[in-house]
Amino acid sequence: MTDTSDQMSPDGTPAGDDLLAAEYVLGTLPLADRMGFETRLRADPSLERMVEQWEAHFAPLNIDFAEVAAPDLMPRIEARLFPVAPRGSFSLWRGLFGGLVAAGLLAAVLLVLPLQQPVVPDLVATLSGEGQPLVFAASYDIETTSLTVTRTAGGAAGADQDYELWVIGSSGVPASLGVMLADSVTLDLKDLQPDFVLAVSLEAKGGSTNGAPTTVLVTGPVTRL
Repeated sequence: MTDTSDQMSPDGTPAGDDLLAAEYVLGTLPLADRMGFETRLRADPSLERMVEQWEAHFAPLNIDFAEVAAPDLMPRIEARLFPVAPRGSFSLWRGLFGGLVAAGLLAAVLLVLPLQQPVVPDLVATLSGEGQPLVFAASYDIETTSLTVTRTAGGAAGADQDYELWVIGSSGVPASLGVMLADSVTLDLKDLQPDFVLAVSLEAKGGSTNGAPTTVLVTGPVTRL
């Protein structure tokens, strides 16, 4: 963590928590310091004001980055889902007849089979990072001790790199849960608790060699749904 003994805040006052807030906004705090700061941030309005001031202070750095409009994909999606057949074509009537038959079969199955409730996870987490395009979603079933983590945004790791999954418990020490060899992984994890933290780091191919994350990309606290 940066030495705050001789630093000054934007308004000329001695730094301390103010410098921590600046490092938090810039994303330069180490993982353990960042998690500790976020815990304090949720309960300290003065820290929230410091973060807001630093966000406003650093806002001009974004001027050089032009906004990119999101592509309008809806017409193409609708065209694939609902293709328009020529009027009077036999394929159109055949499709309508097939749809009616399928609807009748579905109704018959629903009458015979009991309705099943969707499986709702006990614990969830969203792993993200400031300025980081990667996002992972995690869900945990307490009864089966099954943890599923899925990459929902961002690209895959490089050719000579791997994403590695970590859990940080009450000790504050990251423990590896293994390299993520697919976009979605499911593993058995005993005793995952609310307020634990999940993290994903970028490692050389095969994962960390020293038992600690090299470059932490995203983190997220585990919460009860």
